[in-house]
Amino acid sequence: MSAYKKQVGGNHYRNMVVQPSEFINKNRLPFAEGSAIKYICRHAAKGKEEDIKKAIHYLEMILERDYSTTEEKESWTKGYKKWKNDNDI
Repeated sequence: MSAYKKQVGGNHYRNMVVQPSEFINKNRLPFAEGSAIKYICRHAAKGKEEDIKKAIHYLEMILERDYSTTEEKESWTKGYKKWKNDNDI
């Protein structure tokens, strides 16, 4: 039996033509993108408004990760360098 035909802990994905996990894995999507898709797909059958809020949270993570300003990226870099120096790495 294919792992995509099996669902542990519920049945909210079973009626979908393509399960989110199969779509996410076959398209090799990163974690945040995959999580957003998962919550968008299941909100009506499971988590309702909370799942939409979770999807938005992951989308905000993607915006911060991929589209933050140079100043924010420099801030992260400075923080990493400080951490590295503080830990003698």
